[in-house]
Amino acid sequence: METTNPASVSSQVQAQENPLSYRPLILAGLVLGLGQGGFFDGIVFHQLLQWHHMFSSIETDMTIAGMELNTFGDGLFHLFDWLLTLVGIFLLWRAGQQAKDAWSGRVFLGALLLGAGLFNLVEGILDHHLLGIHHLKPGAHELLWDLGFLGSGVLLISIGVLLIQATMKESGTLTP
Repeated sequence: METTNPASVSSQVQAQENPLSYRPLILAGLVLGLGQGGFFDGIVFHQLLQWHHMFSSIETDMTIAGMELNTFGDGLFHLFDWLLTLVGIFLLWRAGQQAKDAWSGRVFLGALLLGAGLFNLVEGILDHHLLGIHHLKPGAHELLWDLGFLGSGVLLISIGVLLIQATMKESGTLTP
């Protein structure tokens, strides 16, 4: 005859009623991904490659006044990225403090990629196409460069979603 520990049954029932949630980890990764996507854009495209600055389609960076405006815009952009990163770190810390929340490196990586992809998609649509304040690489073929930037966003989002969904499927979790 098999006996069951009542405390064990109680914890199993409680686990079924309150399943582990990936939502806090996904939110933290998404916000961190947005911030890190912005930092990558600013560091690589604005500073290292010097393809564009924040307002380079509004004011050329070939004059002192234009460079001052564009440097100010880049600074505001980096400040926003830094704030997103701080919020993401706080959310990650908070997610780690909750025993009821699931913890997965693959889900976190997926959420980071999802956030970085969302950054590329939103920033590309707003700044490159709707507002027209800059293009990824102005000049010949600028539309192709801008569309490639949007495509990289879609690719990152897709990979991120696939990583999150695969982990949730393996763990039997139906919702984040």
